[in-house]
Amino acid sequence: MSAFESFSDVAEIAENLQSPDASVRRLTVIEIAETASDEAVPHLVAAISDTAPEVRLQAARALGEFDGLSVAQALVRGVTDADRDVASAAAESLAELRDTAADAALLPLVSHQSAFVREAIFRALKELRSAIALGPAISALQDADAAVRVQAVGVIGYLKSNETLPSLISAARDTDAQVRLAAVNALSFARNAVAAQAASGALADDAWQVRAAAAETLGRIGEISAAAAVKGALGDTFWQVRQKALQCLGKLKARDAVPAILSILDDPLPSLRKEAAAALGDIGDISAQAPLAAHAADPDPDVRKTVAWALGRLLER
Repeated sequence: MSAFESFSDVAEIAENLQSPDASVRRLTVIEIAETASDEAVPHLVAAISDTAPEVRLQAARALGEFDGLSVAQALVRGVTDADRDVASAAAESLAELRDTAADAALLPLVSHQSAFVREAIFRALKELRSAIALGPAISALQDADAAVRVQAVGVIGYLKSNETLPSLISAARDTDAQVRLAAVNALSFARNAVAAQAASGALADDAWQVRAAAAETLGRIGEISAAAAVKGALGDTFWQVRQKALQCLGKLKARDAVPAILSILDDPLPSLRKEAAAALGDIGDISAQAPLAAHAADPDPDVRKTVAWALGRLLER
């Protein structure tokens, strides 16, 4: 199909956007979007201002398949729509944008009176990895709405700048657990002792999800100095935290933690016994050979397989 034929087809379909019947206009939006033609964009942009909310909703969804500044501008209008379904669809489509030129349309709304709008804008800016969003995102860490702060942390974390570490460390002490969780996850980009110290502090967080994320982040950072704090997490009341701590200690090759890990080979949970064996294999301390061999007949097949793998790793050394 030539560009002219494509344009003619889209233009012909779009004539039905003038129908007095909203259901016809909604179906027309679907048909236009299905052409996947760039010529569809102006018609979809116009449809997001339709008088019928069901048409605007369909247009907001359809625009998620396209890109460009005009799409971003239309979705910005959509995210402020009085109809919450339309606004939510526009917010979802905003997060699908990949054209960095779109940040020019998004930035004016970072201080919008609606927390929903601010959250949606920062979520979109996070996906765009827009450097010019860094300043507004840092300012938004003081936003009254926790959901906005979560997305602002995402913007900062995705940009992966060591200069933002103080902001992320501060966010890791936020009053809201979801903000702290986002901040602790974001710290994983920084491979240094400062980030490790902040993540180690989060091992004592009130929320187990944050503690689990802290152990995972410390494994990614790779600072052996954090091993002592992570070893303490092996006694956490939540198995999910203990699991992440085992994985982290394996990545850190924390030999000092071997005795504590060996005790978990007798844990009632097969998943923890498996992670303990895996950690011992990763650490590679030969002192673990006999205890591992004693668990070669574990009743769980995954544990037995991991024990065999760990013993093989030890024999290679």
